[in-house]
Amino acid sequence: MAGMQFQQLQYFVAVAETRHFTRAAEAVHVAQPSLSQQIKALERELGADLFLRARGNITLTDAGEALLPLARRILADAETARHEVQELVQLRSGRVRLGATPSLCTGLLPDVLRAFHDRYPGIRLLIEESGSHDLVRELARGALDLALVVLPLPTPSPALTTVELLREDLVVVSSPDAPRPGRGRRSVRIADLEGERLVMFRHGYDLRELTVAACRSAGFEPSFAVEGGEMDAVLGFVRAGLGIAVVPRMVASRAGRGLRVTPLARPGLHRTIALAHRSDVAPPRAARELQRMLLER
Repeated sequence: MAGMQFQQLQYFVAVAETRHFTRAAEAVHVAQPSLSQQIKALERELGADLFLRARGNITLTDAGEALLPLARRILADAETARHEVQELVQLRSGRVRLGATPSLCTGLLPDVLRAFHDRYPGIRLLIEESGSHDLVRELARGALDLALVVLPLPTPSPALTTVELLREDLVVVSSPDAPRPGRGRRSVRIADLEGERLVMFRHGYDLRELTVAACRSAGFEPSFAVEGGEMDAVLGFVRAGLGIAVVPRMVASRAGRGLRVTPLARPGLHRTIALAHRSDVAPPRAARELQRMLLER
């Protein structure tokens, strides 16, 4: 058995499946005499004939029947080993294309990406900031491996698989130099935002849609002091005292000094964050590892 070669098992399985030496040689891209020589060498190594060759009719002997499932298993294990090694190589080099909303880039991602980079320093992280609608479109066309999106999706797609990651509270942020919103109470109701000047995100921003819908449900149209910014701009305008804003708790907690944070009274406002990828294509190995770290964070 020590002299048995992997290639010989490949040739043996090819002949067993085609029951023809010439067709087997074509299937494994080798000359037919070379294949026949390797089969004979395998038979000598095993001390038994593997095929009955009678008038051009190829059948397996009892020894061949016994070897066939074992040979197939060895070849399958070798293919699995090849894939595993390739995947390990992918974790030493390569890239992950991750999409996320700007608020998640500010709040959730920094710690996870730092841990991922520390573990896999050879992998390039390509981050695209955008709203959920744009990220869903980029996923669908194959421009991203993974995306962090806000549920429910603006246009639900059966071509995407989503896994809920977290449910996050929204809070009100204001400048410490400005009057406390909600007449100084420790928590603010949505109704208390009526008459307040809001610093509002641009159109297409998930938090804009959520805040405006909540105000309208409470019976009023929100008033904007400034609108059209991304997360960093909105926080900067609030620090400058231009108005108040509704932002995720994670973002508020990481925003540093210069902001007063006031929770929303029950039932409050929440958003559900999910990790999405295409259903028809498995993410690359490195992307799956980042997915695991996000889910286990």
